[in-house]
Amino acid sequence: MDPTEYYDLTIISLPAVSPDGERVAFLATECDRDNDDRHTSLFVVPTVGSDGPYRLSRASDAGNPQWSPAGRYLAFTATRDEDTEFAVKSAGTDGNEGAGDGNDETDVDDGDDGNDDEPESQVWIFDMKRGGDARQVTDRDHGVNDFDWGPDGDRIVVSARDPTENEEKYLDQLEDSGPIEIERLQHKQDGHGWLDEVTSYLFVVDVESRETTRIDDANDHGYGDSGPGLQPAWGHDCIAFVSTDSSDPDDTAVRDIFTIRPDGTGRRKVTDSDLSVGGPKWGPSNERIAFSGRDPVNFYVPSQLYIADVDADDYWSVSESLDRTFGFTDHFWLDDGNLLTGIGDGGWTRLCRFDAEDDDPDRTFDTQSNYETISSGGLSTDGGTVAAVFSGHDRGRDLYAFDVTDLDAESDPRTRLTESNRRLLTEYDQPGCQRLTFESDDVEVEAFAYYPPDFNPDDPDTRPLLLNIHGGPRFYDTPNWGFDETFWTNEGYMVLEVNYRGSTSYGQSFCEELRGAWNGQEVADLQAGVDAVVERGWADPDRLFCTGLSQGGVNTGYLITTTNRFTAAAAEHGLYDLYSLFGTGDNQLYYEIGFGVPWENEDAYRASSSIPDIGNVETPTLVTAGEQDWRAPTSQSEQFYVSIRKQGVDSKLIVYQNEHHNIGDPNRAIHRLTELCDWFAEYDPEGDD
Repeated sequence: MDPTEYYDLTIISLPAVSPDGERVAFLATECDRDNDDRHTSLFVVPTVGSDGPYRLSRASDAGNPQWSPAGRYLAFTATRDEDTEFAVKSAGTDGNEGAGDGNDETDVDDGDDGNDDEPESQVWIFDMKRGGDARQVTDRDHGVNDFDWGPDGDRIVVSARDPTENEEKYLDQLEDSGPIEIERLQHKQDGHGWLDEVTSYLFVVDVESRETTRIDDANDHGYGDSGPGLQPAWGHDCIAFVSTDSSDPDDTAVRDIFTIRPDGTGRRKVTDSDLSVGGPKWGPSNERIAFSGRDPVNFYVPSQLYIADVDADDYWSVSESLDRTFGFTDHFWLDDGNLLTGIGDGGWTRLCRFDAEDDDPDRTFDTQSNYETISSGGLSTDGGTVAAVFSGHDRGRDLYAFDVTDLDAESDPRTRLTESNRRLLTEYDQPGCQRLTFESDDVEVEAFAYYPPDFNPDDPDTRPLLLNIHGGPRFYDTPNWGFDETFWTNEGYMVLEVNYRGSTSYGQSFCEELRGAWNGQEVADLQAGVDAVVERGWADPDRLFCTGLSQGGVNTGYLITTTNRFTAAAAEHGLYDLYSLFGTGDNQLYYEIGFGVPWENEDAYRASSSIPDIGNVETPTLVTAGEQDWRAPTSQSEQFYVSIRKQGVDSKLIVYQNEHHNIGDPNRAIHRLTELCDWFAEYDPEGDD
């Protein structure tokens, strides 16, 4: 399979059902072959499947589609050139300078941001009744982070940065390549760069006039770039948002729910600083707020769904008894008493219904096969309709819709709304997939084995094995359709993906085994997974390869310092010396919560690193890194590569320029697959000479 087929990949995400349940908006990320870029466009499709998807936007990045309460308007964020109407009107007015000077005056943005660079993300609105192009509603100098509709559909609330005059001068200094000045503990963030202390506020924006008023008491204290953001949710008479009253938000994971009236009065703290919260959503009666919450001092505890009764000054979990991961999709009120969301449940993401009064969750939609999963973020419901992005290992990833009343249907009630990646699905053989369970240190571990269509698990012939290790580690593999699995099985490989201890979706006890103790249980589980497929006669023991990105790179490092069984390996964007990582990566709080601080617990940092055991490596190893990766700094990969190369072991270092932690532009994704394939082929004993 030619890796350049990646250019034809489309990824469906973030559905948003209209209030009447008759339409669903969604995003589609596509590759631009000519410009080597990705673009995310906005589409709308009828939920009854009577017509195909209709493209609303093109050639600009769209995000966060939201219908107005009455369903006439569809708002979204986008980085587009300035609306001509907006520019003409703004040019004819004096306009105020904005609220960055600390006052709370109402202002009309003047449209002159003093910046000739690429446009910032703003809120745009389509009139779905009259048609035509989208109308720009905001013009924040530093863009808009998030937004929500007001209950009457005539206003929106947005979250946006608003620097003071001195802060603006500092930002200009940075633009002119001036010195970076930091006094924050959290000094940088992958994908964002060096952090500053500019405060984000909530702003109320009149959709028609574009008049904008800052809510001074609804802000993030200047720490939003490294946190979850304000995440505004507008109820009937007040706005819920996420923030913290901590004196140093960089040194804690605690985040709270607050409410405030649109006029800036009545600020109220809803939670008690015992959780790290997110995603507030008002119930239909406007008396309760649903939100996600996790333990701020133990990230291995599954996140939970909470309900807050604002008037009663009380909140409670409705999912603790489930002992499963909540939050891989958004949560939605079905009515005042019930909610729907997706949960990570034993290696797949499925639907679950929750009672707002009691901790009595109900796994539902049993017609969903456990060889099919809901994509992360791919769920929405409104107007009696559920829309979700389902993915199956051999059938692609597409948007489906069905009635809420069919959550308990005995037969599949879904209507398929999209046919993305049709050519890739029809022109190339799709992999088979089988769930495997095996014992590792008397613990049952699960994995997914993907294999070429001509492979028969019941009458096997051995194949080269690629152990593909997921990141996280608090993540989990699912029977998902992906370009990588299709590529490797078309190249003749069997692909093994193991949900090693530390993976979510199997409960707290299973996940928490990695807390402060990397480089042990997960290594045993990965080895046991390889043993399982070798013993079945599926994998050739002389043709074993392994790779993984992020935590998968970390685990690849562990494996090749532990065993020489792999013919070749590729450690991608990983961490190999946690002791030197502390303070150079962007995740210092995460490591402190897991391991303590290195000057007090050096042994834990050393034990969880592969560099101390690097002298054991004999496996030819490809090492990759992102030049601007601040989650797993490039220096980590340099250490690992040089330490292997110094011993005379075949190795190669690839650094992707201008790349962060994840692979971005299509040409880099294609280059990655090509390099991995060539590296493994070079050391394959049955490969071409």
